[in-house]
Amino acid sequence: MKKSLIFSLMTLFIALFLVSAFAAKALKVAMVTDTGGVHDQSFNQSAWEGLQRVKKELGVDVSFKESKQDADYAPNFETLIDGGNSLIWGIGFLMGDVILDSAKTNPKVNFAIIDYAYDKTPKNLVGVVFKAEEASFLVGYIAGKMTKKNKVGFVGGMHIPVIPPFEFGYKAGVKYANKKVEIMDQYAESFVDAAKGKAIANQMYQKGADIVFHAAGGVGDGVIEAAKEQKKWAIGVDKDQNFLAPNNVLTSAMKRVDNAVFNVTKDLKDGKFKGGQTIVYGLKEGGVDIAPSSSKHVPAAILKEVAKIKQMIIDGKLKVPTNEKDYNAFVKGL
Repeated sequence: MKKSLIFSLMTLFIALFLVSAFAAKALKVAMVTDTGGVHDQSFNQSAWEGLQRVKKELGVDVSFKESKQDADYAPNFETLIDGGNSLIWGIGFLMGDVILDSAKTNPKVNFAIIDYAYDKTPKNLVGVVFKAEEASFLVGYIAGKMTKKNKVGFVGGMHIPVIPPFEFGYKAGVKYANKKVEIMDQYAESFVDAAKGKAIANQMYQKGADIVFHAAGGVGDGVIEAAKEQKKWAIGVDKDQNFLAPNNVLTSAMKRVDNAVFNVTKDLKDGKFKGGQTIVYGLKEGGVDIAPSSSKHVPAAILKEVAKIKQMIIDGKLKVPTNEKDYNAFVKGL
């Protein structure tokens, strides 16, 4: 009797183990990149790093499809849906409509998108957005404190809703540090044209700017290259971009896309997928911040001031503007 019971329990244990192993093996997660590609040194690469962490720590099968142009979004999603993925990520605002259509058409597949919030989100879709203005304010403060020419610049990618918070958060931070600083700004209307980014930055440096912040994806590679050649400062975005020009990238406004991708994917694996809503990551949630490499070039005294400002933002004592109207009101109140 005891032997029979032990045998039954062992058989049940083995069966449960095999079912668990099969389930883990069956879970597949993939992502569709924006046109910057998976090695853009920016948010697409950060997202892929998040999925690589998913594979390493959670044992989930991960993959990606690169988009060379906007027309690739829909076919890439279709390929990944047909591939049996349990969760498919869209990395970037520009694929918002495509991923919404995919979610509605494929209710049994889960979807998530970076940098997009829907008015009505399907239960199998989650939006992830970041308070980019908060990290941008901090690097703007650093720029305002460290400029020697009282002239700095901002280079934006495209005029889409996700970029103005970078711009006006940065400008507000600059003015909070030093109201006398002149801020030049220009949009490249691209996220991949590095040559245009370099040309815009060179023009700003020639006009007297000594620090330029970019929120422009691959366009920013050109901004950083210009800073390197002109022996000026550039401020990176999304990832810690100091490695691109160790002596010329002053700091970076980080957006932890990797953490968001990991957390949402882990929720799915744990049966806690937060579909039908938008998740917001700011300073308080550890979703944005200045780069760890900032201490290489930013004086300790200024970093202490930044830490205090960071806490003020977290505590709600300092509200960072995200648009021109609020920015103008913010500056008027200084």
